[in-house]
Amino acid sequence: MTSPAEKLVDLLDLEQIEVNIFRGRSPEESLQRVFGGQVAGQALVAAGRTTEGDRPVHSLHAYFLRPGRPGVPIVYQVERVRDGRSFTTRRVVAVQQGRTIFNLTASFHKPEPGFEHQLPIGRAVPAPEELPTVSEEVREHLGGLPEALERMARRQPFDIRYVDRLRWRPEEIEGAEPRSAVWMRAVGPLGDDPLVHTCALTYASDMTLLDAVRIPIEPLWGPRGFDMASLDHAMWFHRPFRADEWFLYDQESPIATGARGLARGRIYDREGKLLVSVVQEGLFRKLGD
Repeated sequence: MTSPAEKLVDLLDLEQIEVNIFRGRSPEESLQRVFGGQVAGQALVAAGRTTEGDRPVHSLHAYFLRPGRPGVPIVYQVERVRDGRSFTTRRVVAVQQGRTIFNLTASFHKPEPGFEHQLPIGRAVPAPEELPTVSEEVREHLGGLPEALERMARRQPFDIRYVDRLRWRPEEIEGAEPRSAVWMRAVGPLGDDPLVHTCALTYASDMTLLDAVRIPIEPLWGPRGFDMASLDHAMWFHRPFRADEWFLYDQESPIATGARGLARGRIYDREGKLLVSVVQEGLFRKLGD
C-alpha cells in the first residue's frame, strides 16, 4: 500500500511534455479548490527541473490568482529569465483549462562562503515527542475521530503537532495573541533529492500559516465563520534541510485588516537553526457576505 509520503513524492514528480512545459496531477478530492501548497510545490519542481543541479533555490515569490479545480491536470510553463554566473531566475505560470491560476518567480543561487548570524528562536518549546498529534487531540475532545477526519488523517503527508493545545470553544480565544507554532515532518522518507525536500516543505508551508491570523477570531477547530484563501506566498531558504525530519514552524500575524490577514513564519531545525523564512497574505471573508 502506498504511504502518504510516497504519494507526496509522486505528486511532485511532474511529467515533462515539452521543453520548459510540465504537467502535474491534481488529485480528485472533496475540497472546493486545489490546495495552494500543492500548486506552489509543483511549480517549484518545474522551475528546478530547468536549472543546474548545483544551484539550490534561495527564494520564491508567488501569487494565487484563481482557485484550481481538483481532479484536473495543471500545466506549468517555465520561462528561463536569467542564467548568471551565480544566480538563476525562473518564472512559472500554472494553467488549468486554459486559465492562469498561479504564477511564481524563483531564484537559485550557487553556494558560496560568507558570514553568518541569526536571532534566537525567542521562546522554549516542548519537543515534538512530548506533544499529541492532531488526531489524538481531536479524539480526546470528541471522544473519537469522525469518519471524514479519519480519512483525512490517513491521507495526510505530514505529521503536525501544535505546540499550544488546540482551542475548541469561543471563550478559549479571549485575549489570545495571533501566534501559533507547530512541529512538522513528512510521515515517511522522501528520498535524497534536495529539490524534493524543498518542494515538500513548500507544500507544507501553506498548511498552517494562516492559523496565526485566525487564532484571535475563532477556534481553529470546529465550524468556520470565514471563507479563507491564500493570496500570495514568499519564501527564503537559508540552509539545507530534510522535510522528513522534525522542523518547528513558528508563526505570527502582525496585522489583519480589510478582509486580509498577514502571516509570517520561521522554520527551525531541532537545534534551533533557522532554515526558512515565510510570509503570506490571506483573504478572510465572512461566510454569508
